[in-house]
Amino acid sequence: MAVGTSRAPSVGGARPPDTAQDAASAGEGARVAASPSSPGLDPDDLPDGLVVADAHGRVVCFNRAAARITAINARRALGSPLETALPLEDLDGRRWWALTDPYGGLATRTAQPERNLLLPGGREVLVSARYVRARPLGPVDRVVVCLRDTQARRRTERSHAELIATVAHELRSPLTSVKGFTATLLAKWERFTDDQKRLMLETVDADANRVTRLITELLDISRIDAGRMELRRQPVDIAAAAARHIQAHIAAGRAPDRFVVKVHRPLPGLWADPDKIDQVLSNLLENAVRHGAGTVTIEIAPAPAKDQSPQDRSRRGGTPPGRAEHADGPPEGTMITVSDEGPGIPEESVNRVFTRFWRGSTRGGTGLGLYIVKGIVEVHGGRITVGRAPAGGAEFRFMLPVAAPAYLSQ
Repeated sequence: MAVGTSRAPSVGGARPPDTAQDAASAGEGARVAASPSSPGLDPDDLPDGLVVADAHGRVVCFNRAAARITAINARRALGSPLETALPLEDLDGRRWWALTDPYGGLATRTAQPERNLLLPGGREVLVSARYVRARPLGPVDRVVVCLRDTQARRRTERSHAELIATVAHELRSPLTSVKGFTATLLAKWERFTDDQKRLMLETVDADANRVTRLITELLDISRIDAGRMELRRQPVDIAAAAARHIQAHIAAGRAPDRFVVKVHRPLPGLWADPDKIDQVLSNLLENAVRHGAGTVTIEIAPAPAKDQSPQDRSRRGGTPPGRAEHADGPPEGTMITVSDEGPGIPEESVNRVFTRFWRGSTRGGTGLGLYIVKGIVEVHGGRITVGRAPAGGAEFRFMLPVAAPAYLSQ
């Protein structure tokens, strides 16, 4: 038992509560003594703050988490009136205990739902309470209060605010361009030559595609966060897909000698969602071209078994191209590596590469692409890592496992 904590009545013979709110529910009407075989519950073991007041409104339990969350000394709180030990106010500055009147209010009440309240100094806490009665409609025997820190909720709200701000910023530029060009064409159509009209319409089309990509990214993020991303698996020729993306870059005006593709055949069969794999390849190649430098290399090979890394295989002399079988058995899947010869990713940023809004440079972008790439790879049952390439640039390596449909393996 921690110093300054008074033990609440133990609850034995039941599942130990996971939170203070569960403790409140379990404690309602239950006063079972602890025993060696049923040790009961120590309030200090709870991850949430727990404050218990007796029938006279005096605090009899103020656990360690409550002291941490409120920054209130537990020794001073014990034995004090509840409203003095925990002087809560609502966001309008009204005293919460006077408003709720737990001991003198309606006898039909059993709890107070969780809400955001303030402690002296403006410290925010999430508070919920349960009124424990020995019998229905009887007097309150105990008031059990659960306290939660607001930091996790604040982080979520801040992430949502950043997402909204990013989306608003990214939408403003293309929509302004679309609006400007279409208004100009409608007002002065006869004054422009056919070439000028074509240039304006091509710009509008490119900006509309940019808006479409952004909306697709937002939908992907929502599906990844909710665990609802659906895959339409079918056989995928990953080497052909990589070649197709490189040809698109060459057609856009980039030098053909900037790209190198290395394919170690035979490759294991790959069943995946082709559209999602195209999205991953497109994003990684775009990052390598935009933020990297020099030659961009795509290497496709059978993935070694889980207990053997590519570095281990290199030290042992590797497996000659053309062999799909490994010394450790059949390949786990297909390994795709995209690397460049640029400055690479700073070591202090490696752990943040796959988080939302991470940008490797100031060259634009939403900072959402690699977050989505990681989500797509993991939905396929694969994994992705980032490190330093042999030539010094960034190296992204992802593995897609052999995952044939169930009906083919029956």
